[in-house]
Amino acid sequence: MLSKNGDICKLAPDNSMAIKVEKIHSFKGHEDCVYTLEPANRENLFFSGAGDGMVVLWDLNKPDLGELVAKLPNSVYALHYHAASNYLIAGHNYEGIHILDWQNKKEVASLKITDAAIFALLSIDNILFVGTGSGEVILINIKNVQVVEKIKVSEKSIRAFSFNPVKNELAIGASDNHITVLDVEHLQVKYKWEAHLNSVFSLQYTPNFDYLISTSRDARIKVWDVRGGYAQVNEVVAHLFAINHLSFRADGRYFATCSMDKSIKVWDAAEQRLLKVIDKSRHAGHGTSVNRLWWSSYQNLLVSASDDRTISVWNIIFE
Repeated sequence: MLSKNGDICKLAPDNSMAIKVEKIHSFKGHEDCVYTLEPANRENLFFSGAGDGMVVLWDLNKPDLGELVAKLPNSVYALHYHAASNYLIAGHNYEGIHILDWQNKKEVASLKITDAAIFALLSIDNILFVGTGSGEVILINIKNVQVVEKIKVSEKSIRAFSFNPVKNELAIGASDNHITVLDVEHLQVKYKWEAHLNSVFSLQYTPNFDYLISTSRDARIKVWDVRGGYAQVNEVVAHLFAINHLSFRADGRYFATCSMDKSIKVWDAAEQRLLKVIDKSRHAGHGTSVNRLWWSSYQNLLVSASDDRTISVWNIIFE
């Protein structure tokens, strides 16, 4: 972390809390890198999307019994479950979006909105926000699958979204190193700043929506004070290489990060204090880049997806 005088302090796991890590399952079946995870309509169900174009439904109770939902010609970097319609939306590399009736394994609609990759999807009510590789945020009405608005946010890829319903603000992370905060009602930029030294890969508001946490290719975690106009309040040199994603536990007490350095790290959320490192040598972790995390409310199991084509499930016990 950074001390008050700006010096970088030595980062080491806090051994004052005993934490036990158990690897519960390893789901296999994808034939290429697994890029994204998305919860389904029950806390034990989730979807995965990968470089093989496969969208798969998994059950935390049934390892290696994945159900193929769709097979698309190109990589799937982003998935979004729209609870109101019970549809799954896939961001299809170079082809736009596909709206899937996942329970009946059929496509409801598709819309080619971009020739670029799609890295981020998020819905607010019936409006889908699509972050494209061309730096646009495209708004789509899910009910009639029509484009509502296009907003040019960056000259580089949009990589991440996070929504703050208290302030009605959408935080957008991009590969131009900036974070942009959009007023959702008026679709106007409220804040924009250079947040990192490299691409902003992940954004998450804290569960109380008082802070925004960002991670980046620069291997740093940064914390921004929402009530204070997004002033920076902390910075942690957290991994050796790019931090691909961040996910909170349901109660908000802890979060986990995953990295191109092949590790998963568990943090105290209030202080951004490192508690545990999960890696291949100590916990039979992933052998290549860890791309995505989902901390399920089902038994508080943590799910990770990797370039090694596997999905791992972790039980993290705080004693």
